[in-house]
Amino acid sequence: MIVGLCGNPNVGKSTLFNRLTGLRQHTGNWPGKTVDSAVGRWGEHTLVDTPGSYSLSARSAEEEVTRDYILFGGAERLILVVDGCDLRRGLLLALQVLELRGDVILCVNLMDEAARRGISVDACRLSALLGIPVLPMNAAAGEGTEKLEAALHAPVARRYVPRFPPQITAALAPLESYLGGQPLPAQWLARSLLAGDGELRELLARKLCLDPARDTELASLLAEADAALGETVLEDEAACALAAAADDLCNAVLHQRESGRPAAERRIDRILTHRLWGIPSMLVLLALVLWLTMKGANLPSDYLSRWLFSLGELLRRGLYALSAPGWLVGLLIDGVWLSTAWVVGVMLPPMAIFFPLFTLLEDLGYLPRVAFNLDGAFQRCGACGKQGLCMMMGLGCNAVGVTGCRIIDSPRERLIAQLTNVFMPCNGRFPMMIALLAVFFGGGLLSTTLMVLLILLGVLLTFGVSFLLSKTLLRGESTSFTLELPPYRCPQVGRVLLRSVLDRTVFVLGRAVVVAAPAGLVIWLLANVDVGNVSLLEYCRTGLDGVGRLLCMDGAILLGFLLALPANEIAIPAMLLIYSGAGSLQSYASLTELGGLLQAQGWDGFTAAAVLLFTLCHWPCGTTLLTIRRESGSWACTALAAVLPTLCGVVLCCLLSVLRRFLVA
Repeated sequence: MIVGLCGNPNVGKSTLFNRLTGLRQHTGNWPGKTVDSAVGRWGEHTLVDTPGSYSLSARSAEEEVTRDYILFGGAERLILVVDGCDLRRGLLLALQVLELRGDVILCVNLMDEAARRGISVDACRLSALLGIPVLPMNAAAGEGTEKLEAALHAPVARRYVPRFPPQITAALAPLESYLGGQPLPAQWLARSLLAGDGELRELLARKLCLDPARDTELASLLAEADAALGETVLEDEAACALAAAADDLCNAVLHQRESGRPAAERRIDRILTHRLWGIPSMLVLLALVLWLTMKGANLPSDYLSRWLFSLGELLRRGLYALSAPGWLVGLLIDGVWLSTAWVVGVMLPPMAIFFPLFTLLEDLGYLPRVAFNLDGAFQRCGACGKQGLCMMMGLGCNAVGVTGCRIIDSPRERLIAQLTNVFMPCNGRFPMMIALLAVFFGGGLLSTTLMVLLILLGVLLTFGVSFLLSKTLLRGESTSFTLELPPYRCPQVGRVLLRSVLDRTVFVLGRAVVVAAPAGLVIWLLANVDVGNVSLLEYCRTGLDGVGRLLCMDGAILLGFLLALPANEIAIPAMLLIYSGAGSLQSYASLTELGGLLQAQGWDGFTAAAVLLFTLCHWPCGTTLLTIRRESGSWACTALAAVLPTLCGVVLCCLLSVLRRFLVA
């Protein structure tokens, strides 16, 4: 059986999906998280998780996907998830779905949180009123999910029919009579053809052959119904009918006692979303996360790097004991192993700390507050406030942030968000930035402050470039949107840790290793293939050295960034391989020793600052570029996405170079 899963955003749909299917679909406490439909196996059934939707009127891309799936997706039963803390809003969607089909199971989720708020829902009474199974549950803990299987075989209910004033009923009657033979309810079809959007009309014409341009009788009946309605706005009447029905249901089944929790949340939000204190509190929280990451990652990174490089030496001796040729030992150990070991040793400890902390904030419900605080700035830049959510996704992965831009309805604003998402440092750049800050700036309060300033610079560049694009290449007015601030929820620490380790840390680390190993091999080959007693890598380094000096860096650094196009994680290993003359990565026992290796190549505080700025602002990784190409459908936009941050990085590094000359002089 094919079972569809639908509901409002942020009601626990994806959590229920994961619970039933065992898949690690990423979930988070913010709206608009699910953009595409996810599919998984639930016993003998196929479960489809559709995007969160407030209405079937399809005011956004995700709502359009959900509406189309409910209409023609082929689901044999639907599971509709609503929030027990906000039942009325969930019932507004439920009544719209029930108007279309009666094979619905209503899951009232988050009942544990509703109980803490003094809210109780009479599920039996609601089931009797709607004529469908109603199951109270707590999907995160698995409570109530065991009854879903039996509910799938419950009899299909009658369809819900909204009650309209007699004038509207009379006006729609001839049209409904003509549409009576269709597989969808005649009243809903009549309303959709009269007041629906162009895309819905095209869908009905394609699926049901209801095309007024080709069906003269249908066109005549539509004109008569429109004339009979006069100045009556049909969709407003339908919305009022649904709202009245939802209110009646809530009055019948909902009971609430006084609770201090909502008031406490309002007091917290007065600070976290305050016009003056919202941004400072955001920066303080970010600084705390980064400080814990830097402080906690130093020692584990040193131990892990020392162990991995020691293991590499054991492997080297083992290969020599097996009489392996020197070139093969160099290729496997100096090229593949040491490059991979550097990535693992430097990346794993910061990720193992940063991702759980970031996920805890997400699960708590704080990230939507960040988007709320940034909404006004995006509006003034001519962009959409939803870009703030995409920007937060970019902190995890820019490719994910670009994909998340689908939640923005306007194509112009969506493209602006895609082109500027790279200004947020992703998980591939965070470990390198943290390592350089720890090496050259001590890893304490100073380096934490600098990291916050770098992220803040990325945010400011996002605003600035968004403004320039909206006034030049992508002119237009910014659109408004509704951002739901979800309730604060106590994070499930065990699930958060498991999700952040498996879904983020291990996944990203695996991707880095897969890229680092062949990249190390290629770099080693370039370093050991000579033309006129000079390696190919040295030719490239020399050719880029002049440009690098202008940017307060050198040719090895620029070449390292170029070779790290597949993944940002391998930039530093590539630089070390280039520096090592013999074409092999030098081992080090600690971050302090790493600093010594870099300083021996002429690095100082200005060089590190330039590398940090260029790490923040340069072309996206290959995965992100391919994602932009797929989402925008344009190679020109993809090229622009690479050029814009690189230009910003070049300008910033040139300014730093000028400052260095001024101070040295």
